[in-house]
Amino acid sequence: MNKLEQLKKMTTIVADSGEIDEIKKFHPTDTTTNPSLVFSASSKPEYQFLIDEAVQWGKKNGKTPNEIKEQALDRVFVNFGIEILKYVPGRVSTEVDARLSFDIEGSLKKARHLIALYEGAGIDRKRILIKLASTWEGIKAAEVLEKEGIHCNMTLMFSLAQAIGCAQVNATLISPFVGRILDWHKKNENKASYPPAEDPGVLSVAQIYNYYKKMDIKTQIMGASFRNTDEILELAGCDLLTIAPKLLEELQNAEGAVPRKLDAQAAQKLGINKIVMDEKTFRWMLNENPMATDKLAEGIRNFAKDNVKLEKMIEQRL
Repeated sequence: MNKLEQLKKMTTIVADSGEIDEIKKFHPTDTTTNPSLVFSASSKPEYQFLIDEAVQWGKKNGKTPNEIKEQALDRVFVNFGIEILKYVPGRVSTEVDARLSFDIEGSLKKARHLIALYEGAGIDRKRILIKLASTWEGIKAAEVLEKEGIHCNMTLMFSLAQAIGCAQVNATLISPFVGRILDWHKKNENKASYPPAEDPGVLSVAQIYNYYKKMDIKTQIMGASFRNTDEILELAGCDLLTIAPKLLEELQNAEGAVPRKLDAQAAQKLGINKIVMDEKTFRWMLNENPMATDKLAEGIRNFAKDNVKLEKMIEQRL
């Protein structure tokens, strides 16, 4: 077996892509999208029909220019999700506008609208994960949505504080980032590289995994944002891993043993203390983690920029 096949035996593999052709190639269980991935895919000729339908939808369902644009943008994300679900047996993650990351009510409204669009197309909400930034407001929105049967994927996660907050509200899944943590440490510590087992992003996800398994938390952990296959293999045994097509291909073409690195039974034996997370504790722990503070803010800004790019693309077609 190649390394990808071995990894699939202990971890659910998710494709981190908005491109249907890449998803068909690697047969992942689930797929995640975000504004950056959708914007990248939307420029390709083979996906123009998804954009065109969304623009027509916006014209039919919006009254003012802003409403038309907003309806069309939501429809773009859902159209990509619907198309992807034709080729994966599991779920697709669709992201709430990053500009709502500090707006509980706005996030709730957007999430409910996205789910309504999916259900209007005959897609069961069980196959959709609504992605929310792991801000305090995003966590509080997830608390409400999960009670409504709308399952959440908590993204832009860089710290244990965020992970504990998401677990307390019974979020379905969290996506702790790996590569972006590595980027920050390389830049701020002026290091060219780290041994795979000492990669700061890997260590962060391992810390979250061990805490969750020690505390018997049901929220699933999906490592995300990888820079290389070494990071992925160091997290073998994680509940899920979402991997870009380029790295999936590298794993598929690689031979050699893939040992389990994360183990729930081993985590149970660790001396880890429970942390009760309230808003004050959350904000203080995040504040005390400069990497998490920087990368959360940067991630929100960059996803927001790609939302704006998609809006401008839609405006041109209107």
